[in-house]
Amino acid sequence: MHPGVHAATDPDKPATIMAGSGEVVTYGQLEARSNQVAHLLRSLGLGWRDVVAVCLGNSARYHEVCWGAQRSGLYYTAASTRLTPGELGFIVDDCGAKVLVLDVEQRHLAASLADRAPNLVARYMVGGTVDGYESLEAALAAQPTTPVADEAEGADLLYSSGTTGRPKGVKPPIKGKPLGELTGLVLLCQGLYGFDQDTRYLSPAPLYHAAPLRFSLTTHRLGGTVVVMEHFDPVRYLQLIEEHAVTHTQLVPTMFVRMLKLDPAVRQAADLSSLRCAIHAAAPCPVAVKEQMIDWWGPIIHEYYAGTEGNGFCAISSEEWLAHKGSVGRNLLGPVHILDDDGNELAPGREGTIYFEGGPRFEYHNDPQKTAANLTDQGWSTLGDIGRLDDEGYLYLTDRKANMIISGGVNVYPQETENVLTLHPKVADVAVFGVPDEDLGEQVKAVVQPVEGGAAGPALEEELIAYCRELLSPVKCPRSIDFRSELPRHPTGKLYKRLLRDEYWEGHESKLV
Repeated sequence: MHPGVHAATDPDKPATIMAGSGEVVTYGQLEARSNQVAHLLRSLGLGWRDVVAVCLGNSARYHEVCWGAQRSGLYYTAASTRLTPGELGFIVDDCGAKVLVLDVEQRHLAASLADRAPNLVARYMVGGTVDGYESLEAALAAQPTTPVADEAEGADLLYSSGTTGRPKGVKPPIKGKPLGELTGLVLLCQGLYGFDQDTRYLSPAPLYHAAPLRFSLTTHRLGGTVVVMEHFDPVRYLQLIEEHAVTHTQLVPTMFVRMLKLDPAVRQAADLSSLRCAIHAAAPCPVAVKEQMIDWWGPIIHEYYAGTEGNGFCAISSEEWLAHKGSVGRNLLGPVHILDDDGNELAPGREGTIYFEGGPRFEYHNDPQKTAANLTDQGWSTLGDIGRLDDEGYLYLTDRKANMIISGGVNVYPQETENVLTLHPKVADVAVFGVPDEDLGEQVKAVVQPVEGGAAGPALEEELIAYCRELLSPVKCPRSIDFRSELPRHPTGKLYKRLLRDEYWEGHESKLV
């Protein structure tokens, strides 16, 4: 299962369609161009298990480069286009990349990477050139369009978003398996979500994130079509479902929120009749938000809880969720364990750190201590999240351990407060975290992005705090609220809460990381 199979049987079928530009890449073109990428990498001396770093915006070139590495037995590291020179330099150096592919839109990063990534043997740019970088398009034009002789399955080497600290690379093993071998994700997408050769998958998120990248490449393995949005816009997203008869899509909860806050007439006019499966993940979804989405879209919404590490995969359908509201489902790979800080297993209903048993082993690249810290003596592994199980084994997320607030000796998980504030009609986005308090150690602080900027001020602060107190116990309610025009949120939906929190802890001794 790979693009070459579909190129041989249906070369003119669209493999990728860019939603904004309208550019179409057929399976014949994807096969030829990814082969050229593979030949180029081999000509530079890259062999199995070497690394290519990719920092591109959403474009048709993304899949071509990744498939070129995937079919060559290489690792490919997809890096965010929002990184600073130091952040990108760290990732490129840490993953050991020998080749870097950079978008012309990121040319401001180009020069500064020279000293930060000494292992690079070649640097390429897409859409233009600057000093020190060759044109990728020109380099590929001279390469054959036939497969390299030693094709084998490669793998992604992806880094966490760094929302709670330094990004960590997750490195799966490359074992020299033949290209096209059946993967676990293919089986999951077929069995759980109904992916097949007729799938039209709408991807509204950046391709450098694990889920959009992996699900779009899986769609290619099965011979479907991927429709890629360059940037998410809620109105345009709904239009694309109708225009391309989209059958499958994947979102994050912030996208749900933005669509739910559209004018009701816009939502009612959307033709979603082709949509068979909408998958969401990456961040907890407020119960009320999901209730509204199921009311609107019907029971086609599926949720999963997993990480780049791939050590667990909890899944839940709409029907299951309506019977277990707030749950992220049950683990498909093995038992889930909830442990306290001393490693003792907790009974159903009690909150603790979530550990997975039975999933594949993983390692954090160049960080054996971090790898070991996330494992128990039994070999169970964690992503560092807090949650609880019910009597039927359904998992409920509370928050990330690093986000926990300890106020007057009481543990407060800010996700619950964020879920409440998100639903207020005057709130566009919100972050809740702990700030220093002389008496309590920490107090609950909210930072809000209002729907209308002019509404920010003491009156709105008072209204939002009162709103929280109607729905939450006082200890979970913010003592104060600050306002920002925009919160530092990753395009995948993850909030860089650490950046906000660090401002308030500057000059204080903090245990938070």
